[in-house]
Amino acid sequence: MTEDYGTFLRAELGRIEQHNADALDKIADVLLAAIKADGTVLAAGAGHSLAAVAETFYRAGGLACVRPLYHPSLLPMHGAVSSTNAERKSGLAAEVLAGVELSERDVLIIFSTSGINPYPVELARQAKAAGTPVVAFTSIPTSSVAPKRAGSTLAEEATFVLDNLVIPGDSAYPPAAPVTAPSSSLANAFLWNLLLVRLLDRATASGFDLPLWRSANVEGGDAANKALLARYTPRIDVLA
Repeated sequence: MTEDYGTFLRAELGRIEQHNADALDKIADVLLAAIKADGTVLAAGAGHSLAAVAETFYRAGGLACVRPLYHPSLLPMHGAVSSTNAERKSGLAAEVLAGVELSERDVLIIFSTSGINPYPVELARQAKAAGTPVVAFTSIPTSSVAPKRAGSTLAEEATFVLDNLVIPGDSAYPPAAPVTAPSSSLANAFLWNLLLVRLLDRATASGFDLPLWRSANVEGGDAANKALLARYTPRIDVLA
């Protein structure tokens, strides 16, 4: 049965990649333009979608120009039930974005598989009002049947959508009646890496040096990261 799950998962990741191929190309172009313009890539999420935000930030092999957006109340480790309540609270997005100077050079990435709660929807609305492109990592199959707690969905509000194709409930195993093996974290990490690959290929082709972190646990890693820290810490204070 374990081998069956592995086969299913590999096929599902292939389906996700194929389904999003055109959107990935367009988003990679937008991201590269933002990075070349010295913009900031902002990443936000709530609950377990914060795992995807962590994957984008200060990660070996990841972009150095990423600024995470979050509030402690959104983190399940700070209170499980309260984190669910927090993303359903209207106004929290404005609180998180207070002091963040959004511009057309920036890109806001929002991870929310359900995409129906006020927090991600209001983040998208506020960013778009500032002229900032919004990239949604979400699930159309899930948001299409979930209650619209914000009157809209993240997919409807975003500039670009990456559909992780996660079924309602997130669990993926057994396929006939899934109760375990949530798939959204794997799907989001895979989609993010597909973007990084496209970014590097485009940057290399244009002769641009993409700002990528080196691992701090390999020889020369700290030295390689020193210049990136000096460049980005003034605008991304959590790098300090």
